[in-house]
Amino acid sequence: MTQELTLIRPDDWHLHLRDGAVLHGVLPETARHFARAIIMPNLVPPVVTGADAAAYRDRILAALPEGAAFTPLMTLYLTEATDPADVAAAQASGLVKAVKLYPAGATTNSHGGVHDTDKVMPVLEKMAEIGLPLCVHGEVTTPEVDIFDREAVFIDTVLDPLRRRLPGLRVVMEHITTEQGVAYARAGGPDLGATITTHHLILNRNHILVGGIKPHYYCLPVAKRERHRLALREAATSGEARFFLGTDSAPHVDALKEQACGCAGCFTATNTLPLLAHVFEQDGALDRLEAFTSRNGPAFYRLPVNEAHLRLVKHQTPQAWPEKIFTEAGPVTVFNPGFPVFWHVES
Repeated sequence: MTQELTLIRPDDWHLHLRDGAVLHGVLPETARHFARAIIMPNLVPPVVTGADAAAYRDRILAALPEGAAFTPLMTLYLTEATDPADVAAAQASGLVKAVKLYPAGATTNSHGGVHDTDKVMPVLEKMAEIGLPLCVHGEVTTPEVDIFDREAVFIDTVLDPLRRRLPGLRVVMEHITTEQGVAYARAGGPDLGATITTHHLILNRNHILVGGIKPHYYCLPVAKRERHRLALREAATSGEARFFLGTDSAPHVDALKEQACGCAGCFTATNTLPLLAHVFEQDGALDRLEAFTSRNGPAFYRLPVNEAHLRLVKHQTPQAWPEKIFTEAGPVTVFNPGFPVFWHVES
């Protein structure tokens, strides 16, 4: 049995850091283990322009613990008023690595997102021309579509038509949650990648609902049936270059999670790597963990892999991480997988 594993220092290709007090509280949890992260732009107000992204990057860097080696990779929030020239300039400067498409109303702080894809075609055409990836939250928001079917319907009615219309566009299907998402990513060619979260490898919808509603397991896209979870596990552990880690670690203070209309998101920055080692070991795929965490994402984003490494060690006693991260805005609950984890990050 493998007891020790050395990995190229990983990256997180989908991360929420929020702003203000929450940013200061949660950023050390990511910077401890990850070298880089694609930073989501759904603040209030959102990160729409290159100037917005530069200002947000500066706030992130100012919040880093002393001595931390972490690089935020900035994104822009796509709106129907986004200026293609501003997007191109932000990429040319090296600041922005992707643009994020939120269907309006799909998730936290997405009300300013896209209602009509036709209205953003000039931006998407420019992105295809310059090779800038589009990260998509892949759900439709029409009320007649069941929440468990939103991803599959999005693929059929929005994503596939868009990619046929604009075949040069590079797209990341973020946080896929279904067997349909896995199949579409596999059939999509070299310009299509897909991120998979830690929590969607562990949860199915029963975990949220059986025995009482578990607000800290509620996320968007919502966890699906067990067959979808197993499809995600098979994809993540396959080693295939199109699949890579995007935790979608999404901090909300407990007061916003534990209420009648609680916020969506699982906070996994603290314990993602031990959890992934547990999952990959279960599936006999520890030799493919580095591809998922450290190699496939940089390859898709056309960036070098990191030079540093870290070490995971399996102990006889289970890992103990804090139940909560305390911020000046309130406590944020760390994702609890519901089972003991024996892998520890030691360097």
